Amino acid sequence: MAKENNPNSNKFKISPWLIYTAILLVFLVISFATGGSNFEEPAQLTSSKFNDILEKGQIENVIIYNKSEAEVFLNAAALKDPSNKKVAKDVFDRPNKGPHYTLEIGDIQNLEKKLEAAKSKHILGDFDFKQKSDFTGLLLNFLPIIIIIGVWIFIMRKMSGGGGGGGQLFNIGKSKAKLFDEKTDIKTTFKDVAGLEGAKEEIQEIVEFLKNPEKYTNLGGKIPKGALLVGPPGTGKTLLAKAVAGEAQVPFFSLSGSDFVEMFVGVGASRVRDLFKQAKEKSPAIIFIDEIDAVGRARGKSNMSGGNDERENTLNQLLTEMDGFGTNSNVIVLAATNRADVLDKALMRAGRFDRQIFVDLPDIRERAEIFKVHLAPLKKVEGLDTDFLAKQTPGFSGADIANVCNEAALIAARNNKEAVDKQDFLDAVDRIVGGLEKKNKIVTPEEKKAIAIHEAGHATVSWMLEHAAPLIKVTIVPRGQSLGAAWYLPEERLIVRPDQMLDEMCATMGGRAAEKVTFDRISTGALSDLEKVTKQARAMVTIYGLNDKIGNVTYYDSSGQSEYSFSKPYSEETAKIIDSEISLLIESQYQRAIAILEENKDKLNQLADILIEKEVIFKDDLEAIFGKRTFDKNLEEVVS
Repeated sequence: MAKENNPNSNKFKISPWLIYTAILLVFLVISFATGGSNFEEPAQLTSSKFNDILEKGQIENVIIYNKSEAEVFLNAAALKDPSNKKVAKDVFDRPNKGPHYTLEIGDIQNLEKKLEAAKSKHILGDFDFKQKSDFTGLLLNFLPIIIIIGVWIFIMRKMSGGGGGGGQLFNIGKSKAKLFDEKTDIKTTFKDVAGLEGAKEEIQEIVEFLKNPEKYTNLGGKIPKGALLVGPPGTGKTLLAKAVAGEAQVPFFSLSGSDFVEMFVGVGASRVRDLFKQAKEKSPAIIFIDEIDAVGRARGKSNMSGGNDERENTLNQLLTEMDGFGTNSNVIVLAATNRADVLDKALMRAGRFDRQIFVDLPDIRERAEIFKVHLAPLKKVEGLDTDFLAKQTPGFSGADIANVCNEAALIAARNNKEAVDKQDFLDAVDRIVGGLEKKNKIVTPEEKKAIAIHEAGHATVSWMLEHAAPLIKVTIVPRGQSLGAAWYLPEERLIVRPDQMLDEMCATMGGRAAEKVTFDRISTGALSDLEKVTKQARAMVTIYGLNDKIGNVTYYDSSGQSEYSFSKPYSEETAKIIDSEISLLIESQYQRAIAILEENKDKLNQLADILIEKEVIFKDDLEAIFGKRTFDKNLEEVVS
């Protein structure tokens, strides 16, 4: 697409080396043409030697240049004389066409008399006077300097970015923003952005303000200076900006925060100035800075390196351009980041970024809309249920859903199907969440039994607990880094209560508890489970204030400044209590999981045997063993 949008993409580009080679060839040709075919300087004659060969009648022609130098051409008989053997042939051993000798002239009148006398005696063919230009000699003398200058210009162009024009060295402080306007073919519109209704509404209002400012200014309203798109990766922040570029009928400058960063001092601030200068010249205009945290990070009180100073200079210039003495209200700045907590407070205040638009992960309804957008170009089976697909992808971002659709198409093509069906999408979700199946991985029967018991333990405990996520399927086929995996369909909650978190921790510890109950020994296979529950327990104690002993206290710093602190926000005594409470939480849920599995040991072993036999079990297999799960609320069943 970039080639189509670039009008200069089809133009013939001349390599600098081609130009340098052509110049060198031109000088060689000139040298060859002016110096004859012998590439050697003709031998120098003395006056006595010249008089001798002149008297012998060996000279065919004499050409006198500027009355100071003469070129002597010998006749055929003279070239056969052994005394002229050295000048008879050129360097290629061919007959030398001359000049054969040169002569420095002392007295031109005396020489002219000698030549006229010889010509009258018919011992000299002819002589002539000519003016000789020294331009070629000058060029050859300056050739090394010209070549050195050419090589220097070439190296400087490479150092300054390579690019198209020879003035790149002097354009290093210019903005690298890409301009989109009415002449640029941008096909992304707000129709292509599924979900994100609130974000779209605010962004669309900015576009409408630029298109029809009188609608707002008549009521006394002012155009916002900037809008900051904040949200997790893959939620559609850059896509929203592309939609603005496609919808707005005003110039749209797009660049990344890292485009301001350069190895030279002062370049970042210079590029900011140039960017806003261009935008003001084309106002009303929109500037979009992606990943603004590259230059907008909070300024520190004490800087340890020069690089920090340069980044802060760039940020200071950005702050001044957005809201300073000489600002223009017809330029709107859009920016996107997934790390709003590290941005400078001065950048976040009203008057610079007036609006912070939070672009969150899509809910189930928005996921269905996103699936419809990405399913449109696919060749799929009739009646594919997008609501079902949305239920199977909790926590997925828009980028993840696009990846699921693409992966499903690849899986269907791999299986030689005519259309993408429901199972392909389920396999794609498994592939993305769990990794690629490794069916050829060597697993001993003893290890396979241990893996089956571990995964059956997860399934059993989660089935028995009210707030644990309902199971979809369990497999003992190795995927990615894991030897087995269990898929759940978590409930989408806005707030989480302690009993819900404890049930989830208990279900997570079910794998290790099953190993303890069945084999009376444990293994290293629970590493990811232990990591997960430790994070949950630490969050309960130190972040959410859900521990009775620590109380309603949080040690979480949303500004992110604590990352650079060398001290903890609590005392050593409190640290001991925190460690103790975290360990107590995890151990209590581990014992709770053991108690549940002791009561259902027969069913646990029965489930593990089915898992060893089939390698994959689904919700139906659990219902056949344990009966219906009383906690389920209208959950969609997955057909195996």
